Amino acid sequence: MSSKNQELVVVTGTSSGIGFATAKRLAEEGYHVLAGVRRQEDADKISQKNIEAVIVDLTNVDTLKELAKRVKDDPYHRPLRAVVNNAGIAINAPLEMVPLDELRRQIEVSVIGQVAVIQALAPALLASGGRVVNIGSLGGKISMPGFGIYSAAKFAMEAINDSLRREMASSGLKVIMITPGGVSTRMSEQGITTAERLAKLMTPEQHQRHDRLFAAVKAQAEAWASHGISPEKVATVILRAIQDRKPKTRYVVGRDSVLLTRLVRFLPDRVLDRMLRSQMNL
Repeated sequence: MSSKNQELVVVTGTSSGIGFATAKRLAEEGYHVLAGVRRQEDADKISQKNIEAVIVDLTNVDTLKELAKRVKDDPYHRPLRAVVNNAGIAINAPLEMVPLDELRRQIEVSVIGQVAVIQALAPALLASGGRVVNIGSLGGKISMPGFGIYSAAKFAMEAINDSLRREMASSGLKVIMITPGGVSTRMSEQGITTAERLAKLMTPEQHQRHDRLFAAVKAQAEAWASHGISPEKVATVILRAIQDRKPKTRYVVGRDSVLLTRLVRFLPDRVLDRMLRSQMNL
């Protein structure tokens, strides 16, 4: 066995997109990937050499306990090299009308669930001197019209990532944020489906105010789905974050992410507002 074959990596949300591309890339490098999925049918699809599918529901603490037990009781006593916190959802709708249950679901999955994974695997990561790799988003740096719910979760993860990194600095646990721009994944398609479902809940007055915004949100998501960076490109950066001897605290992926994360630091709010509304034809 190579040293990589003797290390585990947990990746959540691996049924498609960044998660699946990352699991595949890490497996090709020789790591044994515990690939989290929510459904058995997805587990059956992704299992292959060096990829062991495990059922992980971020809102179900029992599945996280089982994951921690699987890592602790690994039959080959392989240390946990890293956890890649990738699973999440995207709920996109105007803040005026989004049902509060949808807001709670976004936070439950994309914030509380991420912390739950970290807590469940912290003992194994601390024992191995491992790494937490959180998959953020450009939406965690800049909040576009119609994407406020999703951005709320991603902004929260930026704060959690930074606090965790500072808390654990003396314990040897490295905490890293990956910030992709628009990525061509199934999440964009799911976001469109969710937006279309929520649009049906609006009152006539809300339709008058927000139909154009819903169309813009759908167009933006379609553009990412068609022309965004590939999940494989993000997976390559995640591999670097896991392998670099002295990893950066954050890696930015994609030209749009590099540009906008810089602009948001310098542009006045009103200028940024106009730029984003113009970009979405609002």
